[in-house]
Amino acid sequence: MAGTRPRTLPAALVPVAVGSGVAAGCGNFVAWRAALALVVALALQVGVNYANDYSDGVRGTDTERVGPIRLVGSGLAAPKHVLAAALGCFGIAGIAGFVLAAAVSWWLLLLGAAAIAAAWFYTGGSRPYGYHALGEVSVFVFFGLGAVLGTAYVQMERLTWLALGAAIPVGLLACALLVINNLRDIPTDETSGKRTLAVVLGDRGTRLLYAGCVVLPFVAAIAMAFVSPLTLLTLAALPLAALALRDVSRGASGRDLIAVLGQTGRLQLAFGVLLTAGLAIRI
Repeated sequence: MAGTRPRTLPAALVPVAVGSGVAAGCGNFVAWRAALALVVALALQVGVNYANDYSDGVRGTDTERVGPIRLVGSGLAAPKHVLAAALGCFGIAGIAGFVLAAAVSWWLLLLGAAAIAAAWFYTGGSRPYGYHALGEVSVFVFFGLGAVLGTAYVQMERLTWLALGAAIPVGLLACALLVINNLRDIPTDETSGKRTLAVVLGDRGTRLLYAGCVVLPFVAAIAMAFVSPLTLLTLAALPLAALALRDVSRGASGRDLIAVLGQTGRLQLAFGVLLTAGLAIRI
């Protein structure tokens, strides 16, 4: 259970909820398709967590960590078992995605294959892109644009500008989770040669990036209010954003950032629920 990294799971729940909110607002909500989209998203999120644990563990980059435990790096589980768990999750995602593709459009298999490849090569392979400052880009694309647009599409069988607009704040908040995680790990990542975007930007730059990832979703929600006024409900999550931003701006580091990671997850979940409601209820 610890290896699933529960605090990261809102990154899978929120985009499916928001994409379903878009579909519901357009009168096209299909429960079983939304449920399968959720299976895909959760399986991919847990799968990438296990794959990251495995790849970093066998490379030795997880030997000294400040954050949540890693199964391979701490010796709690054999590498082959963690790898099997990752592959099992990818298999579950693939099966659920295949059913959706069969019901809607076979091109969805390409999106699924790309998502699984992105999950593995984040820290896997000979040149993992997560070690070259591209992790946030991938998170924005797959847990923002891909997940929200994909969820909306499998229910509506078309793409809309509103779905794209809703995907942007979701992707930014998913990035915020990774940014705060990598901010915490700058010292150990520098030592191990893992050049995350946080390592490239440095401490101050990463804190500014985090602020942008937290503030801009509210700007996007205000912009969407011209089409769907109840997206302004998301402003009720501003106190959670302020709490996280306060700690980051005051220079929280090391273990203190574990609490900020939890705050960011709660912000993402609250924002996602409010945005889903705002999109689903049309006035």
